[in-house]
Amino acid sequence: MNNKVYDVIVIGGGPGGYVAAIRASQLGMSVALVEDKHLGGICLNWGCIPTKALLRASEIKHLLDNVEEFGFSISNVKIDINKVTGRSRKVASQLSSGISHLLKKNKVKVFNGFAQLDKSNDQFKKVNIKTNDGSTTELAKNIIIATGAKSRNLPFVKADGKNVWDYKTAMTPNTIPKSLVIVGSGAIGMEFASFYNDLGVKVTIIEALANILPNEDEDISKIVQNNFVKRGIDIKTGNSLKSVQIKSNSVISEISKDGKNELINSEKLILAVGIVANTENIGLEKFNVKIDKGHIVTNKFLETDEKGIYAIGDVTAGPWLAHKASHEGILCVEKIAGKTDLSPLDKSSIPGCTYCRPQVASIGLTEKNAKLNNINIKVGKFPFIGNGKAIALGDSEGLIKTIFNKDTGELIGAHMVGPEVTELIQGFSIAKKLETTEHELMHTIFPHPTLSEGMHESVLDAYNQAIHY
Repeated sequence: MNNKVYDVIVIGGGPGGYVAAIRASQLGMSVALVEDKHLGGICLNWGCIPTKALLRASEIKHLLDNVEEFGFSISNVKIDINKVTGRSRKVASQLSSGISHLLKKNKVKVFNGFAQLDKSNDQFKKVNIKTNDGSTTELAKNIIIATGAKSRNLPFVKADGKNVWDYKTAMTPNTIPKSLVIVGSGAIGMEFASFYNDLGVKVTIIEALANILPNEDEDISKIVQNNFVKRGIDIKTGNSLKSVQIKSNSVISEISKDGKNELINSEKLILAVGIVANTENIGLEKFNVKIDKGHIVTNKFLETDEKGIYAIGDVTAGPWLAHKASHEGILCVEKIAGKTDLSPLDKSSIPGCTYCRPQVASIGLTEKNAKLNNINIKVGKFPFIGNGKAIALGDSEGLIKTIFNKDTGELIGAHMVGPEVTELIQGFSIAKKLETTEHELMHTIFPHPTLSEGMHESVLDAYNQAIHY
């Protein structure tokens, strides 16, 4: 056995794990990281980054289809799906290699293998690591579990990589299907719907709840739904998937709404119905680690009921976002390092982004939830059709909506749909972190012409002072 005792061993090299490892090293700790597949985790290799490369390709296809609006004429535009997906994989590979360099630079020992926790007779915890070259056992004072999650299947159907796709297959198709059913209208489902629709695929979305993007403000989800419908996407809200029949070259999905059943025939089907935390086979049963609804339970500083064992990212409770995982990783190791000026994670200050066309971004309470919490509110709205930069870009569909506590002036929610709103939302994130009121935002000078001016106008509108609307 290796006699070295690490201050921290991180299990999982995704956006939570590798960030935690680097920060721990910066704080002077000895750190090891164990990853059994690819550094960067699902986010970098199969999620956040490569999907954005795919969406960039579909955005270009959309622009080419509408290039005459800008004074150009192009004919015979062709799609090579292998080149589209190949670029996406190249982007992921490049960034994965970059993380390897960052870990090496920060003197983090990386083990390429599968880790299992084990009891120890002394004050340290054992981590048994199975690698391609054999196995090793390492000791640690603290363990950070950052094992992430995988796609959820349904009891009567699971991804087979042929007719029924998960996100991995959907990102690397050999050919573009003629028709596609997507089950689930969260961020993953909506992004794939937008991507494949722009490539000319007949897309149908099945959503059990009343609205697509059910976690978003209803004003925002309605705008996206109207946009998708205009593009020819068939949206079946309030429908549950009852059964799936897999034929040689097609999938027949049976859906039900209000007791009425309907059959939908498609070439492929994508399951986008959530995630399952990776908690199995890592030795948690040997420790006092509580699992609730499939996810590891932690306190406000990410420690489990077992002292010295922490958990971050998608293996814990939602929202399941890469930037939440990274923030938790930093918070966790700073707590281990003994820092005392730490604030627990405020989930209401975590921005959410969906990169479909049009983009969606939000932070804080929706109008509906604010009212359910009996908060006296003021609401402002500004449509992008009133924004000069959006009109110049030829992308003026959308809305910026802000919600304030009427009694205190506190910004309690911001919801956006339209061009580049995933970049704009950080302005409201900073404002919320600084506990900014309407007064500071109303007297902030926004540059012209920019899309961000719409943020200013939305705030002004909440107080009946909008200039351009």
